[in-house]
Amino acid sequence: MSSDARPTDVLGYLLKHATMVLTERTDTALAPLSIDGKEFGALRVLARREPMSQLQVAQTLGIDRTTMVALLDTLERKGIVARHPDPADRRRNVVELTEQGEQVVDAAETLRGQVEEEFLAPVGAADGERLRRTLRALIE
Repeated sequence: MSSDARPTDVLGYLLKHATMVLTERTDTALAPLSIDGKEFGALRVLARREPMSQLQVAQTLGIDRTTMVALLDTLERKGIVARHPDPADRRRNVVELTEQGEQVVDAAETLRGQVEEEFLAPVGAADGERLRRTLRALIE
């Protein structure tokens, strides 16, 4: 290995640390709404859709059911989501945003957009959009 090897030469390091910076900034921006980025992710999945089961939300986010239940418990205590048995299958819980939840999502979406714009400002709008397209291509 070269003696001048730097961690910033490794893609994994760069992606991890960029994610850490963006997550910290997002969580800070969302704090006045009493949510964090993980909670906002779940709320975005629930927003403007038909009611979804807990399992569907977990699958969409790529998280396990236990983590999803804990996340929804927290959001339900905050009055942001409501769960109730699915009328078509009483073994299944349906999750929906409350009216308060819809307001939180709208406000959080604005804040998220501002944070991402500020985060990408050093590379400019065109390169920021190119980065999004590149990352989408890599994960598809």
